Amino acid sequence: MGKREFIALAAFLMAVNSLAIDIMLPALQQIGASLGVESENHRQFVVSTYLLGFGCAQLFYGPLSDRFGRRTPLLIGLVIYILSAISIVFVPSFAGLLALRFVQGVGSAATRVITVSIVRDIYGGRQMAEVMSLIMMVFMIVPVIAPGTGQIVMFFGNWHLIFLFIAAMAIAIAVWAYLRLPETLHPANVRPFTARSIFGAFKLVLTNRIALCYTIASTFIFGALFGFINSAQQVYVGIYDLGVYFPFAFAGVAIFMSLSSFFNSRFVGKLGMRRLSHGSLIGFITINTIWLIVQMASSDAIRSVHLLLRPCHVPVRLDRLELQFAGHGAARPCRRHRLLRPRLHEHGWRRPYRRRHRPGLRWHCAADGRRLFHRVDHRADLRADRRKGPPLPTAEPGRLTAGLLRIRDFTT
Repeated sequence: MGKREFIALAAFLMAVNSLAIDIMLPALQQIGASLGVESENHRQFVVSTYLLGFGCAQLFYGPLSDRFGRRTPLLIGLVIYILSAISIVFVPSFAGLLALRFVQGVGSAATRVITVSIVRDIYGGRQMAEVMSLIMMVFMIVPVIAPGTGQIVMFFGNWHLIFLFIAAMAIAIAVWAYLRLPETLHPANVRPFTARSIFGAFKLVLTNRIALCYTIASTFIFGALFGFINSAQQVYVGIYDLGVYFPFAFAGVAIFMSLSSFFNSRFVGKLGMRRLSHGSLIGFITINTIWLIVQMASSDAIRSVHLLLRPCHVPVRLDRLELQFAGHGAARPCRRHRLLRPRLHEHGWRRPYRRRHRPGLRWHCAADGRRLFHRVDHRADLRADRRKGPPLPTAEPGRLTAGLLRIRDFTT
């Protein structure tokens, strides 16, 4: 397998997760109406329960792939993903759908963890950071086209067709991986699947300062990203009345993230991972802070400017989100490699054990990020924000923003 084919396959394996989330965003309203979901915020559970299964399962796929190789757990995870997607078509209740979405997340977790492990088996150092950036650039094509694809699929039927489409795409990727992806785990690096080995790996990662700090940083960043994804449909459709144009607005954010990943692959060799990831994160925080201050400001001057911009506040919102998540896209590949970089083999571990078990924590927070929007994006709050101005802070990372918003609501 050549380098280009490997990058494409790795990108599509990781995109299986994004496909299961982004393609159904236009269908959330129809899913809620079909299964009798009364609260608009409860529709967000379709995404968050998937992320919960996705985060929990990542803790186990690392040790499994170290014991049984990369191919077998990867293909088993894809089979779980495919069967759960097909089963959702026949589900009679919203609770059943959520249960199967959790199972689907469990299957999808294999593609995330094991794909990164495969990349680490083949590449190292700055070359790995460059390859991961190229993978993320290709991977980001899926969030760009997925919502629009979901909208097109719904033109030919109801939301059930979307899950059949997801299953068909996963089958194609699974066949590609089965036929072309070799086993990358060297026999000398196979480790026993024992409690002592697993807890030893957790201890090693959690006691390493670099690995722990980058895991925590990734947790908060992904919490912000998936908090936005959970509420994107409600914000764009419920507030800005974009309707069928929602996929284009969502694609604007994904395009900037993809471009930032491309530039990251070009500059990481010159600037280094630490400088590039930290600089992007600072930009991410700065942009969010500026828009948070603008939203919470109550001066007449700010309100006058907003009234002048009100006819075009959707483009303003899109510009802000594109800039915000462009910083996220640039920081993510470098942050991931910095997390995998610690020289754990000096502590008696073989080289491939550098990258294990680290993703689960941040995905737990990503699933929990939904709660930020679940609390902020109640219908009354959305209408109140529409009168006062666009709800710019709703995609800010962390619960601090949610608390500040609530203080503002109670004091105004």
